[in-house]
Amino acid sequence: MHKHGNAGGRTPKAAVRALVDKFGPKADGAARIGKVSGKVLPVVVAGGALVMVGQPLLAGAGPEQAAPHPAQIRTVDNEAPLAPAAAPAPEAQAAPEAPAAPPAPAAPPAPEAPAAPPAPAAPAPAAAPPPVTKSLDVDYQAQKTSYWCGPTAARIALSSKTDALPDQGALAAELGTTENGTDTIGQVVDGLNKQLAGTGTQYVARDWSDRALTPEMTEQLWSDTVRNVTDGKAMVANIVAAPGNQPPGYPSSQTIYHYVAIVGYNAADKTVHISDPARFSGIEDYWLSLDQLASLIEPKGYAA
Repeated sequence: MHKHGNAGGRTPKAAVRALVDKFGPKADGAARIGKVSGKVLPVVVAGGALVMVGQPLLAGAGPEQAAPHPAQIRTVDNEAPLAPAAAPAPEAQAAPEAPAAPPAPAAPPAPEAPAAPPAPAAPAPAAAPPPVTKSLDVDYQAQKTSYWCGPTAARIALSSKTDALPDQGALAAELGTTENGTDTIGQVVDGLNKQLAGTGTQYVARDWSDRALTPEMTEQLWSDTVRNVTDGKAMVANIVAAPGNQPPGYPSSQTIYHYVAIVGYNAADKTVHISDPARFSGIEDYWLSLDQLASLIEPKGYAA
C-alpha cells in the first residue's frame, strides 16, 4: 500500500492540535469563532492516524452558536495499524453449465409390416357328383341280320359321341363280323376307336372270358357305367343269356349269344339301362339290375 508523505512537514498530531486550537474554546473559556465549510467531517486519516469527529463542525456567526465540546473531537495518540483490508471475496464461480442434454435418440423406424403371405390358391372345385340317374339319347336301330348284333350295338354306342355314323354293313366289315357273329369284345373296341380317332374318346376292353365273377368286377362294371354315361359315352356289352337268366322278351328255351348297348343307369336302385338291337318281342330297351347284367357279361366282357 502506497503511503503519502507529510506535505509541509507537519505531523498528524500537530495537525489535530491545530484544529483544536482553531475550533476549541480559548484558554479563558470563550468560544472561538472560525469559518469552516459546513460539510460534515466524519473521518480524517492522516499519516496512519484516525481522527473521528462525533458531530458536524459548523461555523458560527454569533454567540448563540454552541461551541463544540472538547469531547466531540478525539485524537488517537497511539497510531494503531489499520485493519488489513478484507480480502476480496472470491468471485463466486459461475455454476458450471449443465451439460446439454444429449439429443433424444431418434425413434427407430417402425418395422415394416411383413408382407402378407400370398393367399392360398383356391382349391380346384370338386367334381360335381354324378346325377342319380341318367340315360343318353342315342340313334337306335334294330339289327338287319341275325349275326349283325355286334356292329349294330356298336353303332348305337357311337351315336352318343358322333353323328358321322357308318351303316351296319360297313361297320360289320370293319369289326370283322361273319355269319358266325363277332367273336370277341376286342374286335368291337378296335372298330369303335377307329371310328372315333381324333375325337379324344377312347374305349378299352374289359375281358372277363377267363375269370370267375367277383364283387370287385361287378363294382368295376358299375363305376365304368356311371363314369362313361355321365361323360356322354355309351358302352357295349357281350352277353350270354341262358334259359332262366334272360332279359325281358328273350326266347326262354334258348341260350342267346348277343351284343347290347349300355346307355344309362339309376343309382337309386343300381339298375342299368340297356338298348337292345335284337328287339325280342318288340322290346328295344329295358332296365336290368347291376348284378344280373354282370352275370350275363361274365363269360365274355364289355367295352368301357
